[in-house]
Amino acid sequence: QVQLVESGGGLVQPGGSLRLSCESSEGGFSRSGMGWFRQAPGKEREFVAAISWTGRFPWYADSVEGRFTISRDNAKNTVYLEMASLKPEDTAVYYCAALAAGRGITNWTAKNRETYDYWGQGTQVTVSA
Repeated sequence: QVQLVESGGGLVQPGGSLRLSCESSEGGFSRSGMGWFRQAPGKEREFVAAISWTGRFPWYADSVEGRFTISRDNAKNTVYLEMASLKPEDTAVYYCAALAAGRGITNWTAKNRETYDYWGQGTQVTVSA
C-alpha cells in the first residue's frame, strides 16, 4: 500500500504564502501522476492542482490559477504545492493524491477525485487575520 505524507500546513495571514509537501512511498513515483485536493468544512472535496509524471504538465483549478504552483522532485519522491496570495476562502484541509505507477494522467482525468488510487491524511491550512 502506497503511503502519502503531507506536511507544511498551518495558520497564515491573508496575502501570505505556504508550501505544502507530500512524500510518497511509491517505488514507481516517477511514473505516478500526482494531485492536490482540498476540503473546507461543509463542502465537498475539490480539485486544486495536479501534475504529470515528469512535471512537464501542471493543471490548476480556476480559483488558484496564478497563485498556486505545483511541482515535483522525482529524486525525493515528493510533490509540492506553493501557495501565494492566500485568501480566507483557501482555508481547508489539503489532501495529496496519487495514481498507481504507470497509469496515465490527462487534463480531464486529473481534476476528478475518482481518478486517484491513493490519498494522504491531509494537512490543515487556515488563512485568517
